Amino acid sequence: MKMQRGTDYIYQLIKQGEHQQQDFKFEISDARKIAKSLSAFSNTDGGRLLVGVKDNGKIAGVRSEEEIYMIEAAAKLYSKPEIHCNMHLYEIEGHQVLEVVIPKGESAPYYAKDENNHYKAYIRIKDENILATPVHLRLWQSQYAQKGVFVRYSTPEQHLLHFLSQNEKISLTQCCKQIGISRPKAIDTLAKFIHFGLIEPIYIEKKFFYRLCPPSPTL
Repeated sequence: MKMQRGTDYIYQLIKQGEHQQQDFKFEISDARKIAKSLSAFSNTDGGRLLVGVKDNGKIAGVRSEEEIYMIEAAAKLYSKPEIHCNMHLYEIEGHQVLEVVIPKGESAPYYAKDENNHYKAYIRIKDENILATPVHLRLWQSQYAQKGVFVRYSTPEQHLLHFLSQNEKISLTQCCKQIGISRPKAIDTLAKFIHFGLIEPIYIEKKFFYRLCPPSPTL
């Protein structure tokens, strides 16, 4: 991999800190953990890893070429489907910083293999990689009609919209109890409403909830 010089560029990225589209990695020691990050970025808005950078933004440098090979293994062997990312190596004041650019995927969900050889999908929220919910998975896998198609809502679906018009949010478990529907039906309904832009998922205190989408501002 050709070494590039980009001190100002890397420092500008580091100045941003960790956020939804950027994560710092002091070192790469486990391809499975990196696959988790690749899954999260691919399933959300894409992003980048800066390898050889500590959480506090201090440059420590890439320790060996093995770290590059582990990232390649994470993308090819521990991700399903394979995740294509671009890597650029920069020389910064005697240290090497590896930038790994992960585009937003076009075939979500992207799964990462864990230590038990189970495939799980993740999403990126702020600076965290969060396990995707069954609603996320159903939304990705759904083949609903495009927006603008007339849809007749069933009684449970009407009850859900009415509940959300009277309450700030609802969880998947609450949806089952309040609306009186099975968990698979609740998952399907929430995913469909997200798809049509009626509700949106929100993440509060390590839990997912769903609320009505705010009305569009009038011109």
